[in-house]
Amino acid sequence: MTIIEKIFALHSDAGAVKPGDVIWLDVDYRSARDFGGPNVVKHLEEHFPDAPLADAEHTFFTFDTNAPANTTGYADNQQRCRMFARRWDARLFDVNSGIGTHVAMEKGLVSPGDTAVGTDSHFNILAAVGAFGQGMGDVDIAFVFKSGRTWFETPPTVRILLEGKPPASVGAKDIALFLLKELGTTKVLGRAVEIHGQAVERLDMAGRITLCSLATEAGAIAFFLPPSPVVDDFFQARFDRDVEQPAATSDADYENVYKFDISNLVPLVSPPPDPNGAAPASDLTDVKVDSVFVGSCTNGRWEDFRAVADVLTGRKVKEGVMLRMVPATREVYERILQDGTMSDLVGAGAIVTHPGCGGCASGQIGMTGEGEVQVSTSNRNFKGKQGLGMTYLASPRTAAWTARRGFICNED
Repeated sequence: MTIIEKIFALHSDAGAVKPGDVIWLDVDYRSARDFGGPNVVKHLEEHFPDAPLADAEHTFFTFDTNAPANTTGYADNQQRCRMFARRWDARLFDVNSGIGTHVAMEKGLVSPGDTAVGTDSHFNILAAVGAFGQGMGDVDIAFVFKSGRTWFETPPTVRILLEGKPPASVGAKDIALFLLKELGTTKVLGRAVEIHGQAVERLDMAGRITLCSLATEAGAIAFFLPPSPVVDDFFQARFDRDVEQPAATSDADYENVYKFDISNLVPLVSPPPDPNGAAPASDLTDVKVDSVFVGSCTNGRWEDFRAVADVLTGRKVKEGVMLRMVPATREVYERILQDGTMSDLVGAGAIVTHPGCGGCASGQIGMTGEGEVQVSTSNRNFKGKQGLGMTYLASPRTAAWTARRGFICNED
């Protein structure tokens, strides 16, 4: 079986599954965020006003899209979720916690081989730790809160082999943007994807998170990576816990196999309005920028912030350019405060704020105005996603050099 087939088989009564099989899937971790969460509460209160949750200990609310709330509507929605969580003993990560999927990984709430669902289109990012995660609508999440399970059709799996070792200037975001360009939005639509190769084996946890976060933009169910000592070390160091990472069997059946040579890959940038339209950063040096955003579930880890600081320490953000940065979680925020990264960034002219989704959510730091040109480390760049301006997607390193020079580039 493939990775997703193994996970599905272990969380259903089927014993073994194959593509096309519809199963009832037991869900280990279920959550709702401040976007979608209030509707989950509404459905439960309307249809099951006096019934408890299926498993309160594994039911969560996370507030990350608008944190802290900057409108009375969001403040009211968040408070409604708080009151529901208190009534039924659900667990809640409030506006000071950060992005819910990242918090779930940091705190060991989701482990390799687990299943997880939430009202977040990038819930499949949990594949970074070998778990199956999926974003779902509020009606479906309400059902999971009440029953602890949901149905899924087992998808086919596509295998991708990345051949070669890319240059040091190429990071996980560049590899992800390369794959989005090669795959488009149809080649792996509705498919699980397994990505193999030396470049994947070299990724640290932050890099795994970045790569897995962009499966949604390819239309994939998830980007799964083979087992890695990085994941073992993550759980052992944090929780003194051994884990078993799901791996495909040698005779696993793949719908398609793609091979890509990335030994000559260069830093990439995806111009608006398409995440799948990457071009070499060196081809876009005529694009002057007004602002740079670093953050989101894709690039909000300490390693991403440190990559920017390494470029900017002792230098200044270009006059007239706004560099806006949002850490993914409180843990990341505290680390950049404690080790001097915050001082390096602020000293260079960056604006660094509280943890959360940042510019991926309306009204938060990183939004653009009409005519504003921005380079962003987020995952989507269609008009309206980060405001009315034009957003170019890039890696933290490219974002840092762009902030330093005032135009798209990846080196001085």
